[in-house]
Amino acid sequence: MTQLGLVVARFNESVTGPMEQQARDAAAERDAEIVETIHVPGSYDTPLAADRLARRSDVDAVAVLGAVVTGDTDHDRVIADATAQGLTQVSLDRDTPVLFGVSGPGMSGAEARERVEKGAEAVYAAVEMVEALA
Repeated sequence: MTQLGLVVARFNESVTGPMEQQARDAAAERDAEIVETIHVPGSYDTPLAADRLARRSDVDAVAVLGAVVTGDTDHDRVIADATAQGLTQVSLDRDTPVLFGVSGPGMSGAEARERVEKGAEAVYAAVEMVEALA
């Protein structure tokens, strides 16, 4: 059984809450166990939590969920880029798959709510990566 860590950003919770449920349903469907979930303030904060989970011997992969929506500035692009780079570095440093289930940037809140299946997709990809690297 694949054992997963789950990191969920609370910012844009109307999106990330359903994403988390989709992730939990996908884990049950794939016979994977979510051994720990860490809720963090926003997507930018996910790399540190992902790193903590990736260090654990009982975690095979980490799925990270968040939603970065657009505003009046390019802030969403800065946040999404920093998050992606940070999570990639965690995966490489820890030799543990860290899956990017963060939607955005460049989306409205409504568009983000239409993409809650990214939660399930991150879990599916996590299980697939564990199997591919076994």
